[in-house]
Amino acid sequence: MGLRPWYFKRNNKIKTKKLKIALCQLKVSADKSKNLLKASEMISCSALQGASMVILPEMFNCPYNNNYFRDYAEEYPGETTVMLSRLSKKHSVYIIGGSIPEKEKGLIFNTSFCFNNDGVLLGRHRKIHLFDVNIEGGVSFRESDTITAGKNITVIDTGFFKAGVAICYDMRFPELIRKMSLSGAEIIIVPAAFNMTTGPAHWHLISRVRALDNQVYFIAVSPARDEFSDYGYIAYGHSLAVDPWGKIIAEAGAGEELVIAEIDFGFVEKIRRELPLLKHMRQDLY
Repeated sequence: MGLRPWYFKRNNKIKTKKLKIALCQLKVSADKSKNLLKASEMISCSALQGASMVILPEMFNCPYNNNYFRDYAEEYPGETTVMLSRLSKKHSVYIIGGSIPEKEKGLIFNTSFCFNNDGVLLGRHRKIHLFDVNIEGGVSFRESDTITAGKNITVIDTGFFKAGVAICYDMRFPELIRKMSLSGAEIIIVPAAFNMTTGPAHWHLISRVRALDNQVYFIAVSPARDEFSDYGYIAYGHSLAVDPWGKIIAEAGAGEELVIAEIDFGFVEKIRRELPLLKHMRQDLY
């Protein structure tokens, strides 16, 4: 019998819905086969620890560097997505497949593929906002040199709950996350790779604010930090889960780590009932 996507508890006639999720903070190398093997091992380990949803980081099969994206890109279905589909069915877990470089009609996208616990593709999110920045004394990167921007907001419906899926730089745009919550999302999932300039400054702050403002669980999953990487981009790490009250309920350190967090959709309902921000929006004004 497969893992249940959630389970129910009754306490004083209050029904709560809980979900155990795994945040896979894996170290990404220039060897694609090793990256896929590591991801496979972490997914299997997550299932053994009772997780019903497994989340991988941004560009988990490929170094985060424009020089690699085109060579590592796959059409759908491809090597990586076939693996994710197979593992989701084998372990009866939902998989939010971080992101990979996806190739379609000669274009390259930064794409997250999402599978249900029968291995069926629930949806894909193509990164909408491309990371084109030049921070004095910090990071300089132009994702648009290789990547094409996506055009769709992604809210997947598992049949049990709705989840918004975004990728990294997308999380800096509050309008996007708000539209997801107004579309019924109770959890926002963001594979991301903040760097050593933006990570210490904004990673925790943005994650907590997006959770608080939208009264959702906000899950951000990063690659592990590798200060000795030879491809130039160093991820911050610190994958985390934040509850609708803005509290960090689980967090990784900088290195390779598997973090298990339990989220309670009953708590989302409670917070939204007691402090009904979304109902109090003045959509006649803004």
